[in-house]
Amino acid sequence: MYRKTVLDNGIKVISEQIDHVRSVSIGVWVRCGSRYENEDINGTAHFIEHMLFKGTERRSAFDIASEIDSVGGIMNAFTGKELTAFYVKVPDYRLPLSIDLLADIFSRSLFDPQEIEKEKSVVQQEIHMVEDTPDEYIHDYFEKIFWDHHPLGLPVLGTKGSVQGFTREALLEFFKRNYRGEHLVLTAAGRLEHEGLVELVRGAFGVMEGFQEGIQEPVPTPSSRRACVERDLGQAHLIIGTPAPSTVDPRRFAGILMNAILGGSMSSRLFQEIREKRGLAYAIRSYIVSYRDVGMLNIYVGTSQDKVRDVIELIRDELRRMKKEHLTDREMQLARELIKGNLLLGLESTDNRMSRLATNEIYFGRHIPFEEIVRHIDAVQKEDIRGLAAEMFDASTLSMAALGNVSEKDLEGAAHL
Repeated sequence: MYRKTVLDNGIKVISEQIDHVRSVSIGVWVRCGSRYENEDINGTAHFIEHMLFKGTERRSAFDIASEIDSVGGIMNAFTGKELTAFYVKVPDYRLPLSIDLLADIFSRSLFDPQEIEKEKSVVQQEIHMVEDTPDEYIHDYFEKIFWDHHPLGLPVLGTKGSVQGFTREALLEFFKRNYRGEHLVLTAAGRLEHEGLVELVRGAFGVMEGFQEGIQEPVPTPSSRRACVERDLGQAHLIIGTPAPSTVDPRRFAGILMNAILGGSMSSRLFQEIREKRGLAYAIRSYIVSYRDVGMLNIYVGTSQDKVRDVIELIRDELRRMKKEHLTDREMQLARELIKGNLLLGLESTDNRMSRLATNEIYFGRHIPFEEIVRHIDAVQKEDIRGLAAEMFDASTLSMAALGNVSEKDLEGAAHL
């Protein structure tokens, strides 16, 4: 059963009661991420995520960790481009502890200067780890060139220079501006009662400040570029990307089906052609990244340097086919069942249900039942996908980034679609 209550300070409390489980997953979601930063303060949202685990007026960092461990629970957080989330999963009878702990880190975190300096080193090591992992770093590099001069192109972690420049005053100013009532959505799924949850949240989070006028920002404009980072690596890592429907665009359902057919599964065209049939890559996949106003579809592949041109040619051929040839009934059916099956399996987890409650509220302002999504998936026709592919897979919209022993000359194959 889905229920929603809005507190006086703007915090939205949303729950789904599931009586046949004995757990509760709770998340506090903040409408804040790296797209709300600039180069000077890049990485602030992610750094604050770390700092909220470093001690409050009532709890030390060890207390925060041990209180959840002592009841067999799980607590973690993540920062993205548009959202930051802090979540807990505990036995149902430990719900009060979870709400108290989440409210404590939001309302009473110390931002201790010594902890800030230590955490700068930790986050810089995290940045080093990404830079030393080519199949991770290539995604940050691609977004930098794709969302040219827009905050969506900034890395979530920030840079070593921006992190080093953080001050307690600047962190607190960013925190107070963004971690406010109307920016927060608290969702919970599992064995609970909505009224009891609301009372716990009202008592714990009611002290938080409420409304503040929102900041208007320009819609990102994707670029069409080719760029390389030359490194002495055993593989070349490559991403080809193009604009795609946003999170709220009605065409997103056609995009989801198209991605499944193109490279979003082991039975997809790219996986079968490039890995299974020709053995040119171990990792080959396509995926969609959607934001509230824009999106992108990317194809990632890791291959040997001498096979880069061959792989680009094969990807280009598949993009051409998606635009010009009719999809088969079998491909459409397989893609529909893959997506619906994944959604249905996700409903088995209170974590996934909790996350869906939050993202539906943040992007759509309402609960979207599973059955409604299925109707939209089933309504997509072959021509919807072909039309979208014709718009997306054009040489004027494609960008490409490569990492390894490659040069821009190796990327010329994508210039003609």
